[in-house]
This record gives sequence, C-alpha cells and structure tokens, in this order.
Amino acid sequence: MNPRRKKRLGIVLAIFIGISATVGLMLYALSQNMDLFYTPTEIVNGKDDGSKPYVGQRLRIGGMVVPGTVKRDPDSLLVSFDLNDVGPKVTIVYEGILPDLFREGQGIVAQGVLKDATTIEAFEVLAKHDEEYMPPEVAEAMKKTHQPLEYSQEQKQGSGQ
Repeated sequence: MNPRRKKRLGIVLAIFIGISATVGLMLYALSQNMDLFYTPTEIVNGKDDGSKPYVGQRLRIGGMVVPGTVKRDPDSLLVSFDLNDVGPKVTIVYEGILPDLFREGQGIVAQGVLKDATTIEAFEVLAKHDEEYMPPEVAEAMKKTHQPLEYSQEQKQGSGQ
C-alpha cells in the first residue's frame, strides 16, 4: 500500500471509531436516564410480561393519593403518603414543597427511586389537574368553532338520551 492510501485508511478508521464511541456513550447515557412508568399494582405484583422493578431502580409511578394517609413532618418538608390504583398500596416519601393541586383523593405522578418492595423515595411529585379543566385559549377557540356545552346537553335530554 502506498503512503497516501495508508493515510486515507487511517483517517477513515479514526472517524469510524470516533462515531462508534459517540453512539455507544449516547446509548449508555440514555439507558441510565430512562424511567419506566408503573402503577402501584405493577410495583407489587409485576407487569403483565413478568417484569418487576428492582430496589434502587429509578421509576415513575402514577395513582391516587389514599385519603387519610398524608403525614407531614412538623420540623421539615418531609411528607409521606400512600398511593393506590385498584390493588395494593405503595408508600411515597418526598422531601420538598408539594404542588398546589396536591390533595387526598387526587391523581398524582411521582418520579423517584424504589427503596423497598412498597416504598418509593420521590424527588419529584406532579399533581394531575381536573379532567374538566380547559385553558382559556382552548375554551375561547371551542366557543368559536363548536356549539356551547349547555346546548348540546339540552339537546341530548330532549332527544331522550
């Protein structure tokens, strides 16, 4: 091989190795930051495919705050509460200021780390808003393009539905 071809081959190999290393590092970083979504029942019993989260795994959990289970530490921002769906309960421990929409009986999504089989140490808690809520811009657009909700309900009642 002449020196010119050796130099080209070296450059092509260096570029290929550089791109491979970059892609490998990106995939590794993405796998470390992937949070799987679970419900309380899936955490306790496992998902349909048999997979169950392991202690120390980062995850997201969604469910309803069980009424009467919110416990606040008077000396700090530490809060614990139970979360459930249709099955078993899971305890969420969170240190921080809860969202304004957080209340008992409300749906929430928490992101955190599984500490044991039924306890999650959350670092973020998001409260779901009421399903009937509609931003003002959307409500205004709906008024322009659709008939009012009251009219459509009266129409249904009048037609016997």
